[in-house]
Amino acid sequence: MGEFVIYGSYGYTGSLVANAAVDRGLDPVLVGRNREKVDRQAAELQCDFEVVGLDEPKVLDMVLEDATTVLHCAGPFSRTWGPMVDACLRTGTHYLDITGELDVFEAIHARDGDAEDAAVMLMPGVGFDVVPTDCIAAHLGARLPDADTLELAFHAEVGLSRGTLKTVVEHLDAGGAVRRDGRIERVGPAHETRTIDFGWGQDGLHAAATPWGDVSTAYYTTGIPNVTVYMSMPESAVRVQRLTGTLSPLLGLPPVKAALKWYVEQTTDGPDAEERASEQSYVWGEATTPDGGRAVSRLRGPHTYDLTVETALAVVDRVLDGDAPTGFQTPAGAYGADLILDVDGVEREDVV
Repeated sequence: MGEFVIYGSYGYTGSLVANAAVDRGLDPVLVGRNREKVDRQAAELQCDFEVVGLDEPKVLDMVLEDATTVLHCAGPFSRTWGPMVDACLRTGTHYLDITGELDVFEAIHARDGDAEDAAVMLMPGVGFDVVPTDCIAAHLGARLPDADTLELAFHAEVGLSRGTLKTVVEHLDAGGAVRRDGRIERVGPAHETRTIDFGWGQDGLHAAATPWGDVSTAYYTTGIPNVTVYMSMPESAVRVQRLTGTLSPLLGLPPVKAALKWYVEQTTDGPDAEERASEQSYVWGEATTPDGGRAVSRLRGPHTYDLTVETALAVVDRVLDGDAPTGFQTPAGAYGADLILDVDGVEREDVV
């Protein structure tokens, strides 16, 4: 079994993954650019550690040269994926991350040929973004092979970590996105709304279109050319999102983003264990065919951050066991629609 590196191990999600990995008998190497934080964490978990920034390619290569895989947990990934993917291609290390950023999925997909040449797997999105939605997409694609339209949705009562909120800030001016006829189209924020029945005793919830990672990945997993992803939110939140669209020139200014990220850093910790234990996540999907065929399936699972830990380590286990198809991969594309069912507490239901 090869070496397993967690980069950004002392961030909110990285810490959850590192703690769980050690609890399960894995021996991750903890890596980050802050010596004090990674040293303290390594002492607590009794793990090896390394200190390196992503702007130090030679040192990063030395850290990865004996690693089978790296789980990259340091976002925003729009700023961090490139140096880490480059290092993985140079050192023959399989790349995993927990991004949900649409443009990152597309950019890493563009490195597919490089990954094939290097005999490396590139699999972004091994957390809540996008494993459960990707698995529902694959399941629906198998249920309705002639589908040409896929709609996905998720509902989660979540507190957010610093890293997640900083990523939100990074993309405040990006607007929305859908896939039409196989191509990604940019649209306004929350440009479409609908009511989603997530099931399990819930009434239908108001949801708005969001540029979730599946706008990229669901197409590669299923080949379905038209994809829209929705997130449950009250109508007041939809109005706020649409307002941000009118303010996007202002929100895109570097000083504004820097100020908002500073505020996040000062005020945000992320949900504690009690909060995570008290909430669940829900995923819904609908596939349709041109002649009126329809299939609907749903998932219920643990809190989004707990689910991220479980799905990330499920993928890590497979890679360490030698199951790592080369090139760009999606979670369900590589490991099947039932990957999500490996997680305790996940239930899947076919509605139609």
